[in-house]
Amino acid sequence: MTTAASGFEPRVFSGIQPSGNVHLGNYLGAIKRFVAMQESHNCVYCVVDLHAVTVWQDPIVLRQKTREVTAAFLAAGIDPSKHIVFNQSQVKEHAELAWLFNCVARMGWLSRMTQFKDKAGKNRENASVGLFAYPSLMAADILAYRATHVPVGEDQKQHLELTRDIAQKFNMDFAGEIDRLGLGLGPDKAYFPLPEPLITGAATRVMSLRDGSKKMSSSDASDLSRLNLTDDVDELAKKVRKAKTDANPLPESLDDLVDRPEARNLINIYSGLSDQAPQDVLTEFAGADFSKFKPALADLAVATLSPITLEMRRLMDDTDHVDAVLRHGAEQARVLAQPVLRDVKAIFGFVS
Repeated sequence: MTTAASGFEPRVFSGIQPSGNVHLGNYLGAIKRFVAMQESHNCVYCVVDLHAVTVWQDPIVLRQKTREVTAAFLAAGIDPSKHIVFNQSQVKEHAELAWLFNCVARMGWLSRMTQFKDKAGKNRENASVGLFAYPSLMAADILAYRATHVPVGEDQKQHLELTRDIAQKFNMDFAGEIDRLGLGLGPDKAYFPLPEPLITGAATRVMSLRDGSKKMSSSDASDLSRLNLTDDVDELAKKVRKAKTDANPLPESLDDLVDRPEARNLINIYSGLSDQAPQDVLTEFAGADFSKFKPALADLAVATLSPITLEMRRLMDDTDHVDAVLRHGAEQARVLAQPVLRDVKAIFGFVS
């Protein structure tokens, strides 16, 4: 069976968890690309609150963070009048399809997911079943819309590969029924496409400002490790000034940054914010000390992020509008997801 998505309407799906502060890693690794893709793709963008509760969440904070992620989408330039923006828990088809995919996925596949091992750590026996099985929910998120392309960071690529495995196994296991019901598309008469990852740009994996070997994360105990989209101008500048670096000047070649993770991270951040290639950034600052480079990076971060911050704050003061956007998006999402779930139930053999 081919890995191509031929025969399927091109559609992008992606989402962000509302489980922490929306930060620069979310912006450069996801939201900025979401904005660009809406010019050329049909897009479905989701606040994945069902994923967030695989670990305990304070209900009040979860509601706030769901609205904050939505505000970040809108403030960055995603247009909810042209594309779908919603939160996952309002569309029950995600959860129902995830259960069916739990019955398609294999224990061995889920056991190999490195993110579960990382998040559960040594306390694996006390991890929630949801944390173990959430790659099946991720597959449901994507395949409920028969999405053909998914912008993901490197850390989610393994989960997308599992989505493709689930889609392919479903297509193969039920090939006869899919054909009998006339529900297949493309030359292989498959029901689900095998979605392709979209991993682009130098800053798709933004690292901590305090440790260039670790991903920038909202769960890091140090707020100095990240640039939050809610930080004011002074906070942004201070965090860039305090970012960990080394004593050497910037080199001329990217090859000379291989063993300098903090320096490479700052170059990649500058590249992502300025839309310049990393090598072009190095060429501009070659030989400069960080005492020269950091102020330039701080100015760029402030110029790029502070307008988004101001608009986010305005939106967060208008929760009725944000909630209305989510409700409208959920209605649109259900229009797409309901027929898919209905088809899948028929293919499984359920009586309706």
